[in-house]
Amino acid sequence: MEPETDLVDRWRSLLSCYNEIACHLERALGDAHDLTLSEYESLDRLTTQECGKRRMQDLAETMYLSQSALSRTVTRLVKSGLVERTHCEDDRRGVFVEITAAGRQRWAEARKTHLAVLAEHLTPAA
Repeated sequence: MEPETDLVDRWRSLLSCYNEIACHLERALGDAHDLTLSEYESLDRLTTQECGKRRMQDLAETMYLSQSALSRTVTRLVKSGLVERTHCEDDRRGVFVEITAAGRQRWAEARKTHLAVLAEHLTPAA
């Protein structure tokens, strides 16, 4: 097999694996917690920070979403009461996203589902 073909095959295998797990996560998080995978990932990144508050720009850098997709995700989270959007006092152009108590609770409940799906699909083959 040529090196290029091997690289492409490995890439396709990785994509297939990711897509399969992402579909399982999307379904499980939606059914059990009324969250999309992007919403869960946004909450997860906010809970892994000591302050629970991040600039939108910083959050975007850690996510796989485009700036506009992240903005739509945060808007849905705001409407659900799971995060709040505030402006930076020093720079009105800066927007912060802060997780609420309800957001922390929803994340904690959804985290168990997230980890269960990951454990089921990422367990090394024996």
